[in-house]
Amino acid sequence: MPIHVERLGHGPTVVLLHGFTQTGRSWATIAEDLARDHRVVLIDAPGHGGSTEVEVGLAAGADVLAEAVGPEPAAWVGYSMGARWALHVALARPAQVRALALLGGTAGIEDPAERAERRTRDLATAARLAEVGVERFVDEWLAQPLFAGLPADRAAVADRLRNTVAGLRSCLELAGTGAQAPVWERLPELAMPVLVLAGERDDRFRAIAERMAATIGANAATAVVPEAGHAAHLERPDRFVDAVRPWLAAHLT
Repeated sequence: MPIHVERLGHGPTVVLLHGFTQTGRSWATIAEDLARDHRVVLIDAPGHGGSTEVEVGLAAGADVLAEAVGPEPAAWVGYSMGARWALHVALARPAQVRALALLGGTAGIEDPAERAERRTRDLATAARLAEVGVERFVDEWLAQPLFAGLPADRAAVADRLRNTVAGLRSCLELAGTGAQAPVWERLPELAMPVLVLAGERDDRFRAIAERMAATIGANAATAVVPEAGHAAHLERPDRFVDAVRPWLAAHLT
């Protein structure tokens, strides 16, 4: 089963990759804005939405996603899990990535013991998902402190419920943070413009964003989305667009 892709608008291409338990539709507000002068590509990531039967890890999945979008160079924008997918696409297929924007992402856990512990937690989360089902799992997922600033009316719960136990479980097991080989040492390979973002209230990922940008080099910049936590593009889509639009204009025209 192929990756599910939706396209809208005309102009320079921007690919949007969502976070865990979401689908491409989670970008609706931002996609509508960007589609006024961009060709926006919305992807359902492996294990999610219309791509629920696609079971791949990050390395193999990078090629799958790049093939789904096509050879035309584009700006790739990813959030959280989607940021990790987008990062791997940029490393595997740099000719297809004109610019790269990462919100709430990471280049992986370097310490082997810490990574193994996270792997154990990811597998336990997958088991919990299988035990309680998607509806209850989504409620528990959104109840985490990480999403404390996300209003219920912007969480797109109905869209998350389009996912399946099997799809989400495969994503946790194959592409969770615990399964991700760290790629910090490869970040200087990124020669395209890179924007690393985090929500103002997301202290952990603000620190990661600063480190990632410093490791990438002079072609990387950071941006903070005001009045937002980890899911900054959902909490404050207006502020997220304010941060991303000028960067896109500078690097896609």
